[in-house]
Parts: sequence; structure tokens; C-alpha cells
Amino acid sequence: MDEFVDHRLEVSAEAAGRLDRFVASSLGRSRRFAMDAIERGLVAVDGRRARKGDLVRTGQQVSVRVPRLELVPQPELPLEVVYEDASVVVVSKPSGVPTHPLRAGERGTLANALAGRWPECASASRDPREGGVAHRLDTPTSGLVVAARDRASWESLRRQFSERTVRKEYLALASGRLSGPVMVDTPIAGQGRMRAVEDEGLVESGEAREAHTRVVVERAFDRWTLVRCVITTGVMHQIRVHLAHLGCPVAGDDRYGGPSPEGLERLFLHSAALGFDHPVTGERLEFESPLPSDLAACLANLAG
Repeated sequence: MDEFVDHRLEVSAEAAGRLDRFVASSLGRSRRFAMDAIERGLVAVDGRRARKGDLVRTGQQVSVRVPRLELVPQPELPLEVVYEDASVVVVSKPSGVPTHPLRAGERGTLANALAGRWPECASASRDPREGGVAHRLDTPTSGLVVAARDRASWESLRRQFSERTVRKEYLALASGRLSGPVMVDTPIAGQGRMRAVEDEGLVESGEAREAHTRVVVERAFDRWTLVRCVITTGVMHQIRVHLAHLGCPVAGDDRYGGPSPEGLERLFLHSAALGFDHPVTGERLEFESPLPSDLAACLANLAG
């Protein structure tokens, strides 16, 4: 088996900008990984070796060679299956479980469980470590995730996410009192710890990414607000950053300053609704996931 996986990517209008950011976003890797790949000569733009600091334009072709990471199948891992057919599976990821490995041989992720149940998932995505998963949830976030069982279905799902036709709704407990609905369109920049930035010029230069979050109030408590966040973009930590930008960070979010109500032991963020077109039939599929028992208990405590 080859030691590298070759990725061929086309730059869309909304993805134009810094090459390292484009590579990181397209492959679901960190900016550091992308910069290292560029420095090692593993990235080319329109057939020419890329250089650090390069910008990419709409329509350009980017090729990336990345070391192959094998995915360890773990059929013993629990898996909550919401939907399954010959092309796609929808599962509910528990909080505390990474979506996929970041290092060779890593175990205990959702992708390991998917490959254990459906071995073909490992070959559905371009990189086997993704286990066919078409999008990622932060490790502390729970809820709905869709994965593909073949390459064509994975490509279709990825295209739908890129074209913003996927329905993505999250339930979050925001600290403080929010009145809504409110639309947050503030761009997001950074690495690891992200931040909202007001300068639209940073989007044009590739230093920040466009991000849109619609926040709708579901229920108000004395010092907390349960909100439904509807997103079309998929920037790292988007909901967490945007709610913190509003001055109401997500409960239990140590990274962005969210306090915790009594009894809450993790981030209160749950992928509650997911909708997409079936890659083969074109039928619109819609799924909803209730709050896990620990988050439901938290709300019950707040209600008294």
C-alpha cells in the first residue's frame, strides 16, 4: 500500500485566500499540519510546488500528498445508530469521543467504531482515518453525525456541506440572558483558540473565515438561555465563538469562558438536527436528536 494519500482539490470562490487555510479546511487538519506539508514540498498549485504564504484563487487546482494513516477498526466500541442504508449511516456521537483519529494508531474515536461496524467506511473518505465521516463535531459536542459507506456517497455529502445545503441545528445553553432571534455574521480567525473579528477585509485576505449563525431562543432561565443555533457555514468552534462574541458563552466551555451551572460536567452543545439529500436517491432526509440525559437533567435542575 502507498505510504501517501493524494488529494486533488479545486478552490471555490468562498475558499479563495491563504493556501495553508484552504488545505487545512479542505482536509480537516490543523493550520500547522498544512504549513508543514507546504514546507515539505507536499503541496502544489496548478502543478507548481507551493510556497509558504501563497494565496489561491477561484478555480485553481491544489494537490496535496499526506502520509497515510491507517484506521484501527474497533467493533467493540458502542455505537448509537440513528439511520442506516447501503450508502450512508447517521449516528449520535457521545460527548468526550473524538470524531476521528489525529495520530496513527489512535483508538477510541467515532471513526474507529464506524470502521468496526462497517469496514467499507474506511475507504469511503479520501483519508482512511476519517472513517467515511462527512463532517466533524468537537470532542465535547454530542449529537448527529453522517458518514458514507462508499466514495461516491462521501463526495456527494462533502459537496452538500460545501454548497451549504445541509441543515445543521444545535442546542446550546448560553450563559446570561439572550433575546432573539439574532443573526451573527462576524468572521472567525485564529488557530486552536478561535476569535471573532469585525474586519471583513480579513476574509478577503484569507486571514479569517466567513461564518453565519442564527440564534433562536428556546427557553429562558434566570441566568441562562437555551438556544437553537442554525449554521450554514462550518468554521471550527463557530457556535462557541459566536455565543462568546455575544457575551453569552456556552455553558461548560472552559476555552471560551463559559461558566457551568451546578451539576453540568461538560460542554452544553448538542447537534440536534441534521438534514441532507440522499447521495443516491436524492430524497431529502431529516433527522432530529433529543438532548442526552445529562443535558436534559441540567435543564430540569435549572427549572427547579
